[in-house]
Order: sequence, then structure tokens, then C-alpha cells
Amino acid sequence: MLYKFGLFKTHDFDIPIVVVGNITVGGSGKTPIVIALIKYFKNQGKKVGVVSRGYGSKSNPKSLNVNKDTSPYNSGDEPLLIATQSEVPVMVNPNRVQAVKDMIATHNVEIIISDDGLQHYAMGRKVEIVVIDGKRRLGNGFFLPSGPLRESPGRLKSVDFLINNGALWPGEFSSNLIPKMFVNMVTLEEQPLDFFTDKKCHAVAGIGYPQRFFDTLNELNIDVLTHSFPDHHYYSEDDLLFSSKYPIIMTAKDCVKCKEFATDQMWYLQSEADLSDDFFTKLETKL
Repeated sequence: MLYKFGLFKTHDFDIPIVVVGNITVGGSGKTPIVIALIKYFKNQGKKVGVVSRGYGSKSNPKSLNVNKDTSPYNSGDEPLLIATQSEVPVMVNPNRVQAVKDMIATHNVEIIISDDGLQHYAMGRKVEIVVIDGKRRLGNGFFLPSGPLRESPGRLKSVDFLINNGALWPGEFSSNLIPKMFVNMVTLEEQPLDFFTDKKCHAVAGIGYPQRFFDTLNELNIDVLTHSFPDHHYYSEDDLLFSSKYPIIMTAKDCVKCKEFATDQMWYLQSEADLSDDFFTKLETKL
């Protein structure tokens, strides 16, 4: 309300800012959507940058320019994943306004995507995209800490686009996370989706909703032994020392935190979010 009535300042910028966020906590699938948007804008010939709070990273008052060699302890797992998979500038700072300023000053970008930040009202934005988990939606409908809500469900009426991750819902664009291949964490060898069919494997997930990942592996007919960790968990080598020496499959988000002690028995599932042509047409119109 203080921002709405002008008592707190909102900083606007000369280039469009696209916010990809949600009104709940607990992993709705924003990061794959961010990566899909980056890919789309790059294919349009646009120079794209990403800003992020860097959840779970070491607190630093200065902006951090993230690349594939950055430690996840300094950047946070999601910014490192975006930088690694998308090869675009990624700037981390809890103060997103400063992150945007530093991104513009450091890189000649034409559009900036904010990974999360829907509630960071100091940062002006051209487009707001909210991602909703198709299965859990808004949970029990209570605000933190009794439930998952950061804001009132009424906030959804004011955003530009609603993307439903994994289901169909009136007025929302549907998206699904599509598995593409398995990638070995040491050799970078790529294998098709039937590579582990009917084989016993350890499945590791430290994401907001691990069951979604486990369900995907089950749908690929993999006999999985599941191991759930908290969202944004920082792994040690001991975390993955299981008594049985089956292959270990994890998410790409987990992978970036395990490179230092990875073995050739460790794989990650490469997946991509699919978004309709209709969504991108309407997004272009809005921009």
C-alpha cells in the first residue's frame, strides 16, 4: 500500500523488466520458465539479462556477476543454474533495484528478466508473470507461516500472465516440464530417456516439491530409491554416500551444487518448460 500511494519509491527503467514470480512459497517451477523465456528472447535476437536475489547465497551488499564458474555458495543455486544453462548475464543482489542498475551498467542488455521478485515493489516492471503449481495451487489458502501464501489470491487479478505448471485451468496458460535426456555430471555424456528403464537408481531432489521429480522418473519406468532434501539444500559428499551403489539421478538445480565431488555414477535429468505460441504472441504484444 505504501508503494501504491507513492510513500515508497518505485524505480522505473528505460528497458523492460519481466518479473517471473509467484504468491506462494515452496517451488512452483519458476526457474524453467525463466530459462524458456531467455531462450525465446535470444532466438528473437535480443540481449537478455537476469537478476535474482540469490536465495541461500552468502550475504553481500555488492552485486555479484554470476557465471558457470561461480560458487553456488556465493550465488545461490538457481542463479548459477540459469547462468550455466542459458549463458546470459546473471546479476545477484538482495536489492533488485541495484542489481538491475548494475546489469544495465555492466552489460548491454535490451531486456531483463527477474527470477522471482513479484513482491519487490521497489523494482519497476513492464510485465508480471505468476507461475502456479498445477497440483498444489495455493495450498491451504493461509498466509505465512500458517500456509504458503505470500500475498492475497486477489493479487492474481492484477498480473499480466498466469502460467499453470502441470495442469489446465481457465484463464491460465498451461506449461509442462518436458524431460529431454540424462547427462553425466563428470563426462557430460548424454543418454536418451530410456537409458535407465527398469533399472534401480537413487533419485535425489532438493527442490520445493521433490515428488514432482520422483513422479517423472517413475513415468520413465525407473525403479527409484527416493532421497528428499530441503529446498536449496547445499550438499556435502556424505549426503550422497548411499549403502547401495546404484546410479544417482538428480535435478539440474541439485547438480550445480555437487560438481566438486561428482562421480561418473551421478547423472542429472535435463528438462525444458514448454510454453505455447499463443503465450509468446500475447507477451510480445504486452511488451
